[in-house]
Parts: sequence; structure tokens; C-alpha cells
Amino acid sequence: MIQPRFNAPLRVLDFLFTPSTSLLSTQQTTRSLSHLSRRTASNASSSKLFCPSMSGSSVLQQRRHSQPQSRPTILRSQLQVRYASHASQGRANNGPKNGPGKRLGAKKSGDQFVIPGNIIFRQRGSKWFPGENCGMGRDHTIYSLATGYVKYYTDPERHPNRKYIGVAFDKSDKFPLPRNAITKRRLGMVAVPRDIEQEKANKALKEAEIAPTLRPGYMYRVANWQIGRVAERAGVRVPEWNKKDRFAAWRRRMERRKIAAQLKDAKSRRKGKKNKA
Repeated sequence: MIQPRFNAPLRVLDFLFTPSTSLLSTQQTTRSLSHLSRRTASNASSSKLFCPSMSGSSVLQQRRHSQPQSRPTILRSQLQVRYASHASQGRANNGPKNGPGKRLGAKKSGDQFVIPGNIIFRQRGSKWFPGENCGMGRDHTIYSLATGYVKYYTDPERHPNRKYIGVAFDKSDKFPLPRNAITKRRLGMVAVPRDIEQEKANKALKEAEIAPTLRPGYMYRVANWQIGRVAERAGVRVPEWNKKDRFAAWRRRMERRKIAAQLKDAKSRRKGKKNKA
């Protein structure tokens, strides 16, 4: 007879053919549970036979109570509890601090020159409010909107308790301005006071100074810009050119052609004289 031969090691064969203690314990528990269930079922059937007055719902309740719990119960000793090693939610970092300062306060003093965008005052909250030609950022920083000089002032007509910071175009200006005063705007220019009498005197002086100047070659000659303004001083007016007047255009065109022909004739005569010589 031919017998099968196992090549596996003996330990593996022992493990396969000899059931472990855990398997035996599980088998025993299942057998005991099956016996208990059979007994309870037989008891229930016998009680049903001997007690016909008992209802079906009560029998179901007895069966439910008699069935063992199949869910495995975990011992408290096997549960692992992990405790926090550090205070959570930032509690450990919310203590008193001594950090660096925020550099708050005035950055430009009164009557100091500023340009658009310069920071004038840094603050937490609105201790100062923006006045003339100033703005306030989202962190309550007051900055300049125009070129001028810083002014710190109060305006009781506008608000009785608020303090304002403004920018004046001239250093001599004073805030607050009257309620009906003209609003000043720079518009990219500098305001200059006009003196009409002084302008007239300057004009008369310029006219008196017009005289021939010494040019290269030791010659006195009037400048070109002065020659061009002779007709203006004499009051000569040139009529405006009308594009629709084609007869006047034809006459000017013929005059230009005549002048061009005369210049060409004079040029040819000069060439003839040179050739003869």
C-alpha cells in the first residue's frame, strides 16, 4: 500500500491536529450555550402545553430574557486611556506676555512737511480722527492725502469732543476752517498770489528793454521772436483761411508756381554765366 508522506515540520502538524486551548474553550462555551437554549425552548414549550392561558407575547419575552448575550464584554483593565501631556486649546500660551511694543503714536509732528501716503499717526482705536486732506486706514492709522503741513486741531462745530489731524497747503493756514469757507484744492499746481499792478510794471519794463543785441560777427540784430511779434504790436490782423473758398486756394497755388519758375530761371542763368567764364 502507498501511504501519503508529509513534508511539513512536526510543529505545524501538531498545531493542526491538536486543538489549542482557546479553540477548546470557545467550543465548550458554544456547546453550553446550545444546551441552555434547548433547555429554555423545551421549558417554554412545556409551559405552553400545561398553561394554555398564557399569551404568545409573554412567551417571546421569556425567550428574549432567557437567551444569553452573544456580544463579548471588554474588561476595564484592557481599555487604554491616554491623558493629555499639555494643556489644550491654547491655555498654556494665554498667560501674561511682555512682547515688543507696537510702535504706536505720532509719526509726524505739527507743521511738519508730508506728501501723499505718509503715515501721520498710528493708534489702537479712534483716538484721533482724519480732518482736512487726511484719511484713516482699517487699523485706524491716519495718513496724508495731499502735499502740505500737518495740523493737529479740534472742531467744536463738527464734533464737541473729537480731535482731528489735517494737512494744510500753506504753513500759515489755521484749522478749523470756517463752515462757509471756499474748499481749497491743489490740482497738481501751486497757489501763487497775483498782483495786477506788479504785472503791468513788469510788462512795461519788458517792452522798454527791447533793443538790438550784439550778434556773432559784431552786428546788432533784432532777435527772431521780436521780428515775429512786430505785426502783433502793429495791430495787423490776418484773415482766417476758409477751406471752402477754392478760388482763393487756386490763386495761392498759381502764385507759388510763378515764384518757383522765377527761382528756376535765375538758377539756370547763374549756371550759364559760370560755363562761359
